[in-house]
Amino acid sequence: MAEDYSKTQKIEKYKRELIRNYMILMAVVLFIFAIIFNFFIEDKIMAWYTAGGLFLLVYSFIIIRRNYSINILVHSYIIIATIYDFYIMLAFWNNSVASFVWLIPIPLAAYVFFTRKYVILYSIFVLFCIISGFLISNYFDFNFIKHSTDDIKITDTILVLSNVAVISLIIYYKDKIRKVEVYHEIEEKYKTESKFVTHAENELPVHDELFDRIELVMKEKKLFKDVNFNISKLSAELEVNNSYISKSIRNQGYSNFNNYLNLYRINCVKKLLQENDLEKVTLMYIYTEAGFSNQSTFNRVFKQIEKITPSEYIQNTPTSATSY
Repeated sequence: MAEDYSKTQKIEKYKRELIRNYMILMAVVLFIFAIIFNFFIEDKIMAWYTAGGLFLLVYSFIIIRRNYSINILVHSYIIIATIYDFYIMLAFWNNSVASFVWLIPIPLAAYVFFTRKYVILYSIFVLFCIISGFLISNYFDFNFIKHSTDDIKITDTILVLSNVAVISLIIYYKDKIRKVEVYHEIEEKYKTESKFVTHAENELPVHDELFDRIELVMKEKKLFKDVNFNISKLSAELEVNNSYISKSIRNQGYSNFNNYLNLYRINCVKKLLQENDLEKVTLMYIYTEAGFSNQSTFNRVFKQIEKITPSEYIQNTPTSATSY
């Protein structure tokens, strides 16, 4: 939780820095435009419009710079800035379509602050504004001041440079935020893997101790009598991974789990043969009671382990079976 909080703090810090630096940059740009339209390009309406935008930008940021929600502020600014630029876009449409370039950083800003859904929505919003500007400029005449080619060169140059600066600023902070996210992801992955390894090491039973547990559960619960019993069921019973069980059994000299299981079953058969009269019970009862599903398997396993067939064993009257 502390790491998540630290990550959130760092990202929020970078976002606030981005907002502050963006506001400063835009204030400088609006100030330059206000000066240009007031002293170099004769357009008093645009001079007052840019000066008014500068005042509102600086004043609002001073008022809310400490106590504001980043998301609410950015949402509000994107919408207001787009509407604010709409007049500038209309005023210069017939002279220079470069005015709608102001809107290009908006989807990029949304990409930094919001989810993909908002990036798509704001991209559509910007596209709608551009199309609306095109239609309005073609079907309505507002008698905007006509600017000379030299005037347009000046405003377009400043416009392009300012947008390059804005986009560079956004990309710079997006990269910083992404680095925090990537570092956090790597750190979390490392901690998870370390935790898993440590847990696995702590939970890995010593083979001798594990084998004692296996022996205990086999003797007490006589799991080998289950015809369908296998290593997976033993794993579930002990809550230990199959591979650990296999290693533990092999370390005790058994070739594999099936060999270990069959020894239990054969010992059980031998004991049942000593305890029961074959004139009263069938051999089928004995081998199924020991966990064998059919006689052919029983015969094969018995001969493999005892080196003689069950019939030969019965005829030779073997000694008492090993305890199991």
